[in-house]
Amino acid sequence: MLDNKQGCKSLGTKEIRIAGFGGQGVVLSGLILGQAASIYDDGFSALTQSYGPEARGGSCTAEVVISDEPIGYPYVQSPNVLIILSQEAYNKYSQDLPAGALMIIDPDLVKPEPSQNPAPLSIPATRMARDMGRTVVANIIILGFLAAVSDLISPEALKNSVLASVPKGTEEFNTKAFELGYNYGLEHGRKGEVADG
Repeated sequence: MLDNKQGCKSLGTKEIRIAGFGGQGVVLSGLILGQAASIYDDGFSALTQSYGPEARGGSCTAEVVISDEPIGYPYVQSPNVLIILSQEAYNKYSQDLPAGALMIIDPDLVKPEPSQNPAPLSIPATRMARDMGRTVVANIIILGFLAAVSDLISPEALKNSVLASVPKGTEEFNTKAFELGYNYGLEHGRKGEVADG
């Protein structure tokens, strides 16, 4: 659990669920989001995570609660943001989203229902990471995209959190990945406030 008692920009409490499979950097993404909110945006955050029984390739979920006030309950109940990186995760979590919730998918990994409303935002992060030469940065590309299409966390805080979390010597490469996702979001996403649950 991460927190900081200085209070952040007035966003209230937001819940984020990131779901995919092991090896995609799902938990690291949650850690980066929570750290961005609690350290670099001076708010509060809580992170919980769960794994399937397989060490790699099984289901994996990270849930982050961020707030400008101390967090009394650290579990996601009604996500404002849902980042989906596998078909299995989509099938499990895409139903009954609250009105105004933001869903982000990788269209090479997830085929949403045509009736999904609102339609999810999509970014081919895995393909973009492969084009960069390292598929492991797909999660960083998605975080850049999230920074561009939502008001959840400031882009500066998220970028600083990325740089504080990646292995030494990879900062420049991860910065490029983050900016690639951010620019893709500015060009292809729809900017908006993340609605309350």
